[in-house]
Amino acid sequence: MKKVLIFLWFIPIGLWAQINESDTLNFKANLSLTGFYQGGNVETFIFRAKSDLSFKPFKKWVYKTTNSYVFQEFGKEKADEDILSLNFLYFNPKRKFYPLILGFISTNFRREIDLRYLVGGGVTYKILDKKDDWLKVALSTEYEKTQFGKSDFILSEYDGKDVIETQRATIWLSGKYKLLKDKLILSHESYYQPSLEDSDNYRWQADLGVEFPLWKYLNFKINYMHTFESIVIADQKRRDNILTFGFKIKSYQE
Repeated sequence: MKKVLIFLWFIPIGLWAQINESDTLNFKANLSLTGFYQGGNVETFIFRAKSDLSFKPFKKWVYKTTNSYVFQEFGKEKADEDILSLNFLYFNPKRKFYPLILGFISTNFRREIDLRYLVGGGVTYKILDKKDDWLKVALSTEYEKTQFGKSDFILSEYDGKDVIETQRATIWLSGKYKLLKDKLILSHESYYQPSLEDSDNYRWQADLGVEFPLWKYLNFKINYMHTFESIVIADQKRRDNILTFGFKIKSYQE
């Protein structure tokens, strides 16, 4: 008999929350745990965890960190295990223009990335800054180093290298809007990240969320993410698409 178990464990304050570093709260945090289990001919187990934290260490400084973990297993064989940590330090984010420092660390089992890190800095500009609607664009540059588990790539010029280093530029675009008299909330976050040293080395990601408020502390959310990476291990696909459904629980009213 097939057994299916879907579990969602929410620890306030949210699922897939998008924290705005320019808001007036001194501290914001959320943690979500979601999973799926199916028994039968092909046993399937999926577990996802994500946390967001934002606080002000000093009067005009804001630190924001987003950390996520994904594990997937099909037929008792591990298919995915990813760790991603995004860390930002902003100075005076209440202004129209404000600088940022960033540091990222990630691993990716399926893409055979043992370790990747980026460090850099840039500037953010507020295109739209209202109470219920905001839109921001940021430009940054980073040093990146990636340690791969293999050295056979889809681009033959990288064959034989298990470590790839490069200097990147990144353009970010993110926003959030309330529509239809606050009955629908639209959020998006995307970036394009080319290498400044090799035009064949680039990646991009687009993340779109639609929320339907059910209660002042509870929203239903649909989230779609599309990613592309030009340098991957041979025989791997460059694109990934993820569509998820869930709930967002908040300790504050938007």
